[in-house]
Amino acid sequence: MKSRIPAIGLFVGIGLLVAGCHFDFPLTAKPTRLVDSRLIGDWVYVDVDGQRIEHLNIRKLDDSTFVVSCDGELYRAFHSDFAGEAFISVQDLQPGPGKYLYLVYQISSDGTKLGLRCVDPKFIPETVKDQTAIQEFIKQNLNDPRLFEAELMYGRRKN
Repeated sequence: MKSRIPAIGLFVGIGLLVAGCHFDFPLTAKPTRLVDSRLIGDWVYVDVDGQRIEHLNIRKLDDSTFVVSCDGELYRAFHSDFAGEAFISVQDLQPGPGKYLYLVYQISSDGTKLGLRCVDPKFIPETVKDQTAIQEFIKQNLNDPRLFEAELMYGRRKN
């Protein structure tokens, strides 16, 4: 991965997504920039054993919001850049409370690989309960490898 892209409010990787959304609010109150058009398209993740295959479809909803479908589950996402980092806030659109997931992404320079890393909710203390507190905690721990779960790599699917 040569090019680190600002997080866009969208995906959610969604294997990461499938693992579940955990936060009651987005990382930023509103989108911090326009949609990164390089994210639009169809992506596929296959684990090293070929046992887990995941399809990620990303579509632009409006200038600053994405809709993500991960194996039939729907999410809304937008860029939540802050503290010099490109984050994405992803909201679960399934019936229920509509919780959020935070992630960062990278797109390879040739646009064929997408790497997603999710903020690990197990690393966030239970005392961190609002948007300002979570931003401060993340900012203070950006260099701690425990902040993020393992990266998932997707390849662009050719139609």
